[in-house]
Amino acid sequence: MKKTGSQILLECLRLEGVETIFGYPGGTVINIYDDLMDSPIKHILNRHEQAAVHAADGYARATGKVGVAIATSGPGATNTVTGIATAYMDSIPMVIITGQVPTPLIGNDAFQEVDIIGITRPITKHSYLVRDVNELARIVKQAFYIARSGRPGPVLIDLPKDVQVATAKFEYPDSVELRGYKPTYSGNARQVEKAAKMILAARKPVVYVGGGATLSDVPGALMDLAELMQAPVTTTLMGMSSFPKRHPLSLGMLGMHGTYYANMAVTNSDLLIAVGARFDDRVTGKIATFAPHAKIIHIDIDPTSIKKNVRVDLPIVGDLKDVLHKLVKALEGHPAEVAEAVAATAGWRSEIVDWKTAHPMAYKPSTTVIKPQFVIEKLRELTNDDAIITTEVGQHQMWTAQFFDFSQPRTFLSSGGLGTMGYGLPAALGAQAAFPERQVIDVSGDGSFQMNSQELATLVQYRLPVKIVILNNNFLGMVRQWQQLFFNRRYSQTCMELPIDFVKLAEAYGATGLRATTPDEVEGVIRKALETPGPVIMEFKIAREENVLPMVPAGAGLNEMVLAS
Repeated sequence: MKKTGSQILLECLRLEGVETIFGYPGGTVINIYDDLMDSPIKHILNRHEQAAVHAADGYARATGKVGVAIATSGPGATNTVTGIATAYMDSIPMVIITGQVPTPLIGNDAFQEVDIIGITRPITKHSYLVRDVNELARIVKQAFYIARSGRPGPVLIDLPKDVQVATAKFEYPDSVELRGYKPTYSGNARQVEKAAKMILAARKPVVYVGGGATLSDVPGALMDLAELMQAPVTTTLMGMSSFPKRHPLSLGMLGMHGTYYANMAVTNSDLLIAVGARFDDRVTGKIATFAPHAKIIHIDIDPTSIKKNVRVDLPIVGDLKDVLHKLVKALEGHPAEVAEAVAATAGWRSEIVDWKTAHPMAYKPSTTVIKPQFVIEKLRELTNDDAIITTEVGQHQMWTAQFFDFSQPRTFLSSGGLGTMGYGLPAALGAQAAFPERQVIDVSGDGSFQMNSQELATLVQYRLPVKIVILNNNFLGMVRQWQQLFFNRRYSQTCMELPIDFVKLAEAYGATGLRATTPDEVEGVIRKALETPGPVIMEFKIAREENVLPMVPAGAGLNEMVLAS
């Protein structure tokens, strides 16, 4: 039986296991939305296309599935760009479907026509302009395969209106075969053996874990490696929830706002085992002084990431789960040498304990003004162990990374590579849609929150009980911090002059609003928010000029930190 293009699209999505789509309708996707009425797939109507893509992103990060978003042509399509770029930088598997003007009008500057393929080519893993309805099923199959395989990423399908109404016999391919695209999943056995020998010979090893560990679901294998060798583990922002922060071997986060002991351990290490990390500039600081005494093993499924930013002594291309299992097995084959290596690195672990003791992650408490770090600590104390935490971007993001002790995988969702303000609220929406019964909390600053605050309407409409923490200092806090430290406190355009009543804003949308202005009100507000049904805004009036420390200034080495006094 023949189906229309829009019917074929929705049936393909169903066969790919898609349960929820995030989107916003328009003229060039009206046929899809009409057929969606007869589809079992749930659709969530966001209030902005950027938010729809972020919501699909949060859904993907929380579940490990491919997120799906849909938008109309022209401004609808261009509104997706920031969300697509956010997903691309953080390697999030997504399929974005945009409507397009009818094929005969493409290139004629028709109403609401843009070349979204050309616009997004640098920020997608692949993109398709569908010109023939007979090709649609194959393209959708390929799009999902590309999005989730190898190093994941977003794929865009641009679907002209005439293709949506054209008909074709529906046949969904059983498999995908793409010439030139063959991701390597199995790590080279010889390289793994070399890595095992390097690890056994090391006396100051550090395991450096990036977002790839979360995406590959390897916390168990990572734990096996760390505990077998008693090797300390540091994570990037993206790898935050892949290794329990309270584990004795955890060093917390490294880099610009990382812990003193993580940065010192990397600087003084003799072997760095990089697992699904890409040596981002916020992690390395000054390249010339990054891990200067260390040999580097780099494990990654993306061969283009290896040697891209730093020298590497031993590359291993492959799926992290495969490589780590092989590596642990290789090490377990030499029990005597493992025991000898663990004994030989005891002094190294002792040195790290000394650094932790001398410079713990700390802040100066106050009885008169709310410290943001105190709010994060209380939030961690009062939430479930499997609570999903999202953040916007700025000081609040770093305070969350520093003071919220994550212990479960896929519980920290944040824009790392692109640093997108406005990400956290729609991402929390997507995560809550995926897990209606779990606690989902967005930690935000007053500036970032206003980027996509309209999504409060979506939360209320779909009864998604996301709790929102706003650390309100009436500043664009991170930029203000840089202006304070490096521009002689010339606060150019960072003071949010007009104070917003976030409690009234919440109530205007039909949500609950709470506020704390003193430290002794913090716990009560959090408890009440967690007990209140539906979405809740918690506004905390925090110390206005509190800074995120430690901090490695731009261009400095990891060992040149500005520490909290």
